[in-house]
Amino acid sequence: MDDGRPLFVQIAEQVEDSIVDGSLAEEAQAPSTNELAAFYRINPATAAKGVNMLVDKGVLYKRRGIGMFVAPGAQELLRAERRSAFADRYVQPLLAEARKLGLEPDDVADLIRAGAARTAP
Repeated sequence: MDDGRPLFVQIAEQVEDSIVDGSLAEEAQAPSTNELAAFYRINPATAAKGVNMLVDKGVLYKRRGIGMFVAPGAQELLRAERRSAFADRYVQPLLAEARKLGLEPDDVADLIRAGAARTAP
């Protein structure tokens, strides 16, 4: 679980992954701080910091006395956030390199389609 980033960030991303892939549905109860702490063998305060990050982002909300739940619209919020990060991290550098090579956007799209066809099941 340790890839150099703070543990609470990794916890938040694990919960986000579950929301994005649909295994943790909107309005479903999220794992408790204690459950996360026990599962990842970390301090409950660290797990709480990760959960609170998600509350601050509007991904989770608290029902008093019951626990944390996935907010309505959380999946689309996270997908939009990740699409933007994907574009910044992968697409923009790809297009910059393509320009250096004299490739047009259509050429890049053709290369992507060809690559996808090779890896399709």
